[in-house]
Amino acid sequence: MSTPAGTSPSVAATWRARVPGLAAAVALALVATVIGTAAPIVGAPVSGVVLGVLVGVLLRRRPGTLGPLGPGLRTASKLVLQVAVVLLGARLSLAQVAEVGLDSLPVMLGTVGVCLAGAALVGRALGIDHELRVLIGTGTAICGASAIAAVTPVVRAQGNNVAYALSTVFAFNIAAVLVFPPLGQLLGMSEEAFGLFAGTAVNDTSSVVAAATTFGPVAADHAVVVKLVRTLLIIPIVIGLGILVARRDRRLAGEEAGPRPSAIRLVPWFLVGFLVLAAVNSLGLVAESWHDPLATAATFLITVALTAIGLSTDLPALRAAGLRPLAFGGILWLLVTASALAIQYLTGLL
Repeated sequence: MSTPAGTSPSVAATWRARVPGLAAAVALALVATVIGTAAPIVGAPVSGVVLGVLVGVLLRRRPGTLGPLGPGLRTASKLVLQVAVVLLGARLSLAQVAEVGLDSLPVMLGTVGVCLAGAALVGRALGIDHELRVLIGTGTAICGASAIAAVTPVVRAQGNNVAYALSTVFAFNIAAVLVFPPLGQLLGMSEEAFGLFAGTAVNDTSSVVAAATTFGPVAADHAVVVKLVRTLLIIPIVIGLGILVARRDRRLAGEEAGPRPSAIRLVPWFLVGFLVLAAVNSLGLVAESWHDPLATAATFLITVALTAIGLSTDLPALRAAGLRPLAFGGILWLLVTASALAIQYLTGLL
């Protein structure tokens, strides 16, 4: 077979090898998107990883079936995931940060700090694997599947841990949707106060919208803006993790491994793309009519990537992790909920 002009045979062969796995991930992601549209509380990304795990179990019953899918699944779980993170930047702008205002920043920053400190201390006490601590901790602290998607390539997380982290964060998103609106009514919250609470203490956008809409339309509008600004915290988290991973690699390789890399080189390319797109949007160069299609594209690419991770997941290894990571996620969820309410009360926003 001839190859296109300017394309080497090896490159063409590499991409041909990736087609089956990519096609399988895209096909299942389309199904997951339909499920997520019908059940928005669940969402497409979580539906994708669950569907991927289930189909993976069936394919593993026929030895050799998953092998040809491997190259494409690896591309989907890495490159496609990174492109999705770049597209997330199109939803953010400095105008949104100003709209939320400085009053909400103590709540957002405080809950993130409490959650990350809790992840380190509680995770170590429970004997949770370091990689799983990072994934569940960042997913709970910032924005669920999007945060997990952003840190996965940086820490080079295993598919099993990614699947477990997503499932854990999702479980407590559902709990928040059910518990938070009655809790807000019990505490006599205004719609603005509940919007800040939901945007800070609930993770995935679909769950934020579900919880806040139940409380009222003003709460929903405020919660979405808070949630989008909270997504900006992915930036320092990813940079910090990149530095820690580089230091760990140097320590394992020994001091003679070479010169210390600059901080700039430790910033992942997809994070730079995320920032550039957010800056372009802040300048008004991304038409308002493009926001929803770009957000939909980002969600679909995340769903493709997480479906690929689900297909690659070894279910027995997932079972072997036991219930401790789930308990860990529950403790972090309670810490975020309690700290959000406490900080809102102390700052007079409750």
